[in-house]
Amino acid sequence: MGNHILEANITREYISENSGKIRRDFAFAAPVVVLLIVVMVVLIVVIVLGNALIILAFKMDRSLRRQSNYFLLNLAISDFLVGAFCVPVYLPYTLTGKWMLGRHLCKLWLVMDYLLCAASAFNIVLISYDRFLSVTRAVSYRARQGMTRCALGKMAAVWVLAFLLYGPAILLWEHVTGKSHVPEDQCFAEFFHTWYFLLCASTLEFFFPFLSVTFFNLSIYRSIRERRARHGPDPRALAQAGRQRLRMASCICRGPLAPPENRAEPDGAERPGRSMRGGSQCSRLAQDKKIAKSLAIIVCVFALCWAPYTLLMIIRAACRGRCVSSHWYEVTFWLLWLNSAINPFLYPLCHSSFRRAFAKILCPKPRSTQTPHDHPATAQR
Repeated sequence: MGNHILEANITREYISENSGKIRRDFAFAAPVVVLLIVVMVVLIVVIVLGNALIILAFKMDRSLRRQSNYFLLNLAISDFLVGAFCVPVYLPYTLTGKWMLGRHLCKLWLVMDYLLCAASAFNIVLISYDRFLSVTRAVSYRARQGMTRCALGKMAAVWVLAFLLYGPAILLWEHVTGKSHVPEDQCFAEFFHTWYFLLCASTLEFFFPFLSVTFFNLSIYRSIRERRARHGPDPRALAQAGRQRLRMASCICRGPLAPPENRAEPDGAERPGRSMRGGSQCSRLAQDKKIAKSLAIIVCVFALCWAPYTLLMIIRAACRGRCVSSHWYEVTFWLLWLNSAINPFLYPLCHSSFRRAFAKILCPKPRSTQTPHDHPATAQR
């Protein structure tokens, strides 16, 4: 019993000394401090404004309110809170090396930070699964697009699972063990050096999501290849579809357009309806390919931002900080938050519906104002 107590005291002293050394190592010169402040403020602004634009677009454009876009909204909310709360609170701690906001705010910040990061990972899994269903089960997927209650339930499940992953451990760890290993002027989780807990949590937070989205992405590409093999695009059908689009455009300019199925084509040409079906098939295949590419981009960014932190966190905990430089750990920590700044730029690049909504918000068309003289009936009154 005495040996266990002695070992615990030594461990506590080591953690206190080591954590203090970590923060003292980050005592920067004045020019470096100014540069870091500028970079961090820019990061905060990009995260907040970029994700606020996603949320605003979803609120203003009702056409975005489909089941698939609800999951993108959920990701934007978690990223927005990272920039609005987690990064600003951590900024003075990074620059000074001391936590000066009290233990209660430390607990709140830890819960929010771990919660939001885990929620981002789980949201990406949900987005990946949704894209997987949209390609492999297109008919039933389209039928469920209006079921927003189901989407809201999945969004809530993401937040509950993300909290259960780290929240109880952050709040109750010191009460279960009977003591705290965190010095008064520091703020980190009690399980910071508990490698087996971090390994289990990281498996659920990074490895399982990464393997899941990789599986979904590969399945999407395989489905696209199989559909291409079964329904290869016919050049004649593509040419006829192009001519049909030109005819439709000219008819729209001249007047009402009759249903194409009811019109007979001269010279024994194929019906427009049939050519449009071929063009529609090619269009769906092209759209599925775009979905797979956009998902691949999101997955790669997620892996590049999360893998370094996850691996170094486990290694650091296993060797109690002796084998990983604190500077590298700090860099990988900020990579997690960089992911929240990158995500908003993936939406306008990969989703035309969001691109149109952003254009309406950022470049609104001026409303035409008409004077009373513009209306003859009004002028006669």
